Amino acid sequence: MAKKMELISFKLCPFVQRAVIVLKKKKIDFDITYIDLGNPPDWFKELSPLGKVPVLKVGQEVLFESSVIQEYVDEVTPPSLHPDDPLLKAKNRAWMSFGDELNMAMFKMAQAKSQSAFEEIRDGMLKKLHQLESVHSGKAFFNGADFCLIDAAYAPFFMRLDLMSLACGFSFLDELPKMKRWSDNLLAEDCVKSSVVTELPQMYVGMLKNIDGSYLSTLCQ
Repeated sequence: MAKKMELISFKLCPFVQRAVIVLKKKKIDFDITYIDLGNPPDWFKELSPLGKVPVLKVGQEVLFESSVIQEYVDEVTPPSLHPDDPLLKAKNRAWMSFGDELNMAMFKMAQAKSQSAFEEIRDGMLKKLHQLESVHSGKAFFNGADFCLIDAAYAPFFMRLDLMSLACGFSFLDELPKMKRWSDNLLAEDCVKSSVVTELPQMYVGMLKNIDGSYLSTLCQ
């Protein structure tokens, strides 16, 4: 891989973090440029087809969508973080896509205007986590002992779930022992811990506190 990669990022974005985790896990030298999505620079508007992060620059070429960026980085820097078995690899990709709905639930929980609305979204999220619980290996990571691309895809969700739990006094994973162990193992990984800016916890909790009229804004400490 001759061309150095540059990742265009927003500090709070979980989808950018997925790509950073893969880059860090593979010890790839890369640059990262942070922008304000509320006031993006003109060059970013021209660069990003969807006006969203992450965007990965490889020389003069541009990639967008976090799952595509993850796959590209993995493919050009062997050995792969995907399992070797084609069927297991395909199943991993399917469950990675499933995880997008959990990130959406997290966003909706933060925005919920009432306790009942929050609890309805939370219950839907927990139902999806129970589905994951049923297919998880029960070992350190999703497939077993080895950290794979699917683990990188879920780590940002679990990091934010942990921050929400600590800030607002909720316990989300008490009845999900595989998810709890998976979350603990993911958040202990160096490539995960170093994949965000040091101020992320304060930024995330500050965001929760400042969502006007939200249920969580009244609970967060």
